[in-house]
Amino acid sequence: MISILVCDDHEIVRRGLRSYLETEGDFTVVGEAADGEQAVRLASELKPDVILMDLVMPGVDGVEATRRIVAADPKACVVVLTSFSDDSRVLPALKAGARSYLLKDVAAEELGQSIRRAYRGESVLHPVAAQRVLREMTAPKGSEPTERELEVLLLVAQGLSNQEIGERLFITERTVKAHVTSLLAKLGLSDRTQLAIYAHTHGLVK
Repeated sequence: MISILVCDDHEIVRRGLRSYLETEGDFTVVGEAADGEQAVRLASELKPDVILMDLVMPGVDGVEATRRIVAADPKACVVVLTSFSDDSRVLPALKAGARSYLLKDVAAEELGQSIRRAYRGESVLHPVAAQRVLREMTAPKGSEPTERELEVLLLVAQGLSNQEIGERLFITERTVKAHVTSLLAKLGLSDRTQLAIYAHTHGLVK
């Protein structure tokens, strides 16, 4: 069972998340927090496997709560679930130590899969959030990677081969190679190892 702490200042949101999560056979909600201070305290007391963190909460916000939680336990798995994808929130949350960044318009099934992936140590970024990160970090020498190229980059960083990436994204291995070549050109890198290092050093994958 994956234990989850739900942190959101809206009771109806917490109830909705609990209702969905507990219909899944491998999730159990061990606590709820209505603000950042409570989130930090419950994370320390309950030591959940995954912490679902809203960013806009009274008092201590989600970014600061994430920073405190990860500082106390570097292995803590914080998954941001918010309505906001602007630069002022995405980058600070990831720098604070959040493993994943999702928006509240995510489908229920996708949320469940994202939680499982985060629990396994993978980073999951909503495409809009990921583009914010890349726009911040990408050198001006090339245009921004597309959403598909970003998906390929994340999978390269996780150590998947071109064939495995193709199977995961339902595209041909030749198409994967084309995306990798495009990424190398846009990011000014020379090989897939540098792509993986780039993704890790810029917080796209932890």
